[in-house]
Amino acid sequence: MDAMTRERHETYARSIVVDGLIISKWSEDVFREMCESGLSAANCTCSVWENFEDTVRNLVAWNEWFRTFPHYIVRAESTADIRAAKAAGKTAIVLGMQNTSAFEDRIGYVEVLKKLGVGIAQLTYNTQNWVGSGCYESRDSGLSDFGREVVLEMNRVGMLCDLSHVGPATSRDAIDISTRPVAYSHCLPSGLKAHPRNKSDEELRYIVDRGGFVGVTMFPPFLAKGIDATIDDYVAAMDYVINLVGDEAVGIGTDFTQGYGQDFFDWITHDKGFGRRLTRFGEIVNPAGIRTIADFPNIAEAMDRAGWSDRKIENVLGRNWIDLLDRVWAG
Repeated sequence: MDAMTRERHETYARSIVVDGLIISKWSEDVFREMCESGLSAANCTCSVWENFEDTVRNLVAWNEWFRTFPHYIVRAESTADIRAAKAAGKTAIVLGMQNTSAFEDRIGYVEVLKKLGVGIAQLTYNTQNWVGSGCYESRDSGLSDFGREVVLEMNRVGMLCDLSHVGPATSRDAIDISTRPVAYSHCLPSGLKAHPRNKSDEELRYIVDRGGFVGVTMFPPFLAKGIDATIDDYVAAMDYVINLVGDEAVGIGTDFTQGYGQDFFDWITHDKGFGRRLTRFGEIVNPAGIRTIADFPNIAEAMDRAGWSDRKIENVLGRNWIDLLDRVWAG
């Protein structure tokens, strides 16, 4: 190993590495890959279309996984938990919901789910719900009055408000009303590819100008080159966002869907899991160089090839995520 390669590996090894969104099919193999790849923490989806009761059932399953695989994963409810997992060579799991369907129409469920370990919740998943509109909804009417209550209650209990799949008007309302930073945990810029899930330069600047955060995804349908993209294209997409908002408000949010087949993609691309079809993704092939979670260290090498400084690499690998979660979860 030459000196430059050794330095790249050392930068990755000493960094806290955070993935802002993984929705893979949970299994011992996935947990092992997360741990062995050096992933310090990940926002792991525990609810998409589920209601309160079904989400609690999913949390019961997570409790079992924490008991069964403590050598790979630990629960994270604070950034201290993430730092401890890094020191122990394990992956800290931040339980996250990609919808507020689990809150139903009960504002009290926000605090209940927070106490059950949910640290992040996306306001809407693609379509309309009690809170507001999703990015595939034909008419984005903005945040509902109940949605305003939900955002403020999430602020109060210290739950990160995620806007990745949320419509632009609803997102702007949430950014404006929130008393704590909010995030696009996993998105790409529409300046590189026009897509309902991608965010405009204006949207990216707006959230960061108001203290928010952008996690950049590598999900192939949203990348300019689609399934022909490489890890270098992914890093170039991060650079596009960084050039807009700076390197202290950007992180990784891969949206890994490892282990799933077509049934899963049919479920997530139909309204509420069974209603109208929202989109067709086609073949899902992750960028060359980061096909699986095991390839995570390759991101640091691609950042180095792009000429990134060690400080910038460490920021985007995870330091920025830790700073965000400190601001949201504290107090």
